[in-house]
Amino acid sequence: MTTPPLLLLSGAGLPSWIWDEVRATLLTPTRVVAYPRGSASLEEYAEAAAETADGWESYGVIAHSLGGVIGSELVAREPDRVTGFLGVAAIIPEAGESFLDGLPFLQRKNVSNVLDILGTRPPAKIIRRDLCAGIRRDETDRIVSEFATESVNVYRDQVSEKREFPATSGYVVTTKVRAYPVRLQKKYAAKVGGGIHRVRAGHLPMLQQASQLAGIIADTFEAD
Repeated sequence: MTTPPLLLLSGAGLPSWIWDEVRATLLTPTRVVAYPRGSASLEEYAEAAAETADGWESYGVIAHSLGGVIGSELVAREPDRVTGFLGVAAIIPEAGESFLDGLPFLQRKNVSNVLDILGTRPPAKIIRRDLCAGIRRDETDRIVSEFATESVNVYRDQVSEKREFPATSGYVVTTKVRAYPVRLQKKYAAKVGGGIHRVRAGHLPMLQQASQLAGIIADTFEAD
């Protein structure tokens, strides 16, 4: 059994080290994408992801949270190279729609207003309460300290209409996330296709349930 190289797309603002324990368990090359941020477009985020995979003939994508939108654009951009896709509590809009379009109506309005007023970095208390629920205090402190500001454009730009997920795909539903309840994550999972896996964790299962997540990743991407 062989596993392709894996490209990791983190959620908004998150540092690459959140994947360290998962990466250490996987028996295949892995890389974490560094986002361009600033005023970059969704297309530029996807371009940065594609450049991170330079040298790999083909690869699988693991997309967490906002990374689902970037991964969607990457799938559209590189359909011959992206041979597998796993969403992890990922926001998956319809092809031709944006991150905001992929949210329920009231949540879409609320998030849009927040982006207009506060930008893309939530207050520290929100990061601690919602994003970091269930993880250790030291990890929470570090995430709050290192949390980065994403481009507003990555939330508003539309995913290419030509997007089609590869046959090897799946989705990890995290069952203890306030902002993205199970029923909403299942809707995203249906757009990706493939198996649905449930992990009892908050929005950062790579920290809270690293071994279980690594096992799901290995099972999803293993091929003869």
